[in-house]
Amino acid sequence: MNADREAGGGLRCLVTGATGYIGGRLVPELLDAGHTVRCLARTPDKLRDHPWAVRTGIVRGDVTDAASVGAAMDGIDVAYYLVHALGTGPDFAATDRRAARIFAERAKASGVRRIVYLGALTPARVPERELSAHLRSRAEVARILLGSGVPTVALRAAVIIGSGSASFEMLRYLTERLPVMVTPSWVRTSIQPIAVRDVLRYLVGCARLRAEICRSFDIGGPEVLTYRDMMQRYAAVAGLPRRLIVPVPVLTPRLSSHWIGLVTPVPRSIARPLAESLRHEVICHERNIARYVPDPPGGPITFDRAVALALRRVQDAQVATRWSSASVPGAPSDPLPTDPDWAGGSLYTDRRELTVNASRESLWRVIEGIGGDNGWYSLPLAWAVRGWLDRFVGGVGLRRGRRDAQRLRVGDSLDFWRVEEIEPGRLLRLRAEMRLPGLAWLELRADRNDTGLTVFRQRALFHPRGLLGQAYWWSVSPFHALVFSGMARNIAHAAESAESTAGATANGIATGGNRPGLTSDDQMSR
Repeated sequence: MNADREAGGGLRCLVTGATGYIGGRLVPELLDAGHTVRCLARTPDKLRDHPWAVRTGIVRGDVTDAASVGAAMDGIDVAYYLVHALGTGPDFAATDRRAARIFAERAKASGVRRIVYLGALTPARVPERELSAHLRSRAEVARILLGSGVPTVALRAAVIIGSGSASFEMLRYLTERLPVMVTPSWVRTSIQPIAVRDVLRYLVGCARLRAEICRSFDIGGPEVLTYRDMMQRYAAVAGLPRRLIVPVPVLTPRLSSHWIGLVTPVPRSIARPLAESLRHEVICHERNIARYVPDPPGGPITFDRAVALALRRVQDAQVATRWSSASVPGAPSDPLPTDPDWAGGSLYTDRRELTVNASRESLWRVIEGIGGDNGWYSLPLAWAVRGWLDRFVGGVGLRRGRRDAQRLRVGDSLDFWRVEEIEPGRLLRLRAEMRLPGLAWLELRADRNDTGLTVFRQRALFHPRGLLGQAYWWSVSPFHALVFSGMARNIAHAAESAESTAGATANGIATGGNRPGLTSDDQMSR
């Protein structure tokens, strides 16, 4: 390394796996630490949704292709290996092996100063042949990289806690969806989970280790828990009742993966290796990493705090009572746009879209005038019943109405909604304040399509809380076809009628006539 890098200047880093869970979160951490980052990706387009993409160099390539790996490593100081052929097929271990050898050889030939690898924590007293194929492959990759001739650090972690982590998502869905569980015996297995923020801290810190350090390090959080402990602790942090968990010995890893696939949206190809890896105790047997990458002042993040960060239930994380906050990643624990569709917990959506034969301004006036005495444009009796039910269980019901009959501002109460966000002429987002087993939003937009026509877009979102929240959504979803489709049609019709009436009135004034037409109050009453 040249003098300025030795003195603490930025390093040139290559990140493989930038489209994955850890890689996508590591890149901005390296950038914030002052390093230059290049990403190697088979499909660079997958990175375009990342806000940091414009600050990096992105090259197309594959870790199984020696030429593209060699080209990506040109001028690199530190190479991060964050890819794995996760799966259950017969060739995944061979693919892992071939990719690791190519990466090791190209790093040596390119003069890379350090390799950093994130692998899996394995039990110390279990022969490697008895481990799952998933864990055996991770151990083999570590050996290949450590033997490359390039100073290498292989970090070994168990369950990583953060929204988007496959292990965390499996824990999230199992706990939220099953208040009573008949579970595999591996729920009694001891595990040392670690917060994703600590994993990233170690990965960034390892970039500057001295050249003579070439070894594996166990990394974990401050607590050793069973999987059952983690489910109960997750429930407590998420505000769910204590779970009844009954372990049984008959569920093999294969049956466990089917069970996980039935209960959660985690694909079976991912669930099976995760379940197989939980057969054995995975705890740290040394903490030597702290000698080289010191702990922060408060120490490693506890399990409860890691879950709270993933759920945004701490003061220094954005709280997910705003859809706008919940949809924008703000920390390593948050979901990213490139995370799998099944990550981030359940979010149910009802979408409606209609082309409106009226101006965008006319449509916006109807949107901004919704609620209160103007009503909700669909099945008034159904809305009234929902308001009565809400008051019956201690909610606010529909009695609050509106502050102003025509104008809204952020923070206004609107029946049993609250105005969360408003972009005049374009967007109204309401957050539900009725009693619900979850969080709900209603979003109304006045847009234009590519041909310049006015388009009304309506979206209802519901983030369920526990099994009761799931049951609530599915119990009311049959009514959504009536309520929300009727609402969209009537709002569009109201905008068209208002514009037609305004046009007729203007024409009558221009000609000196007195032409009949509906007033806005007449239209609202319809």
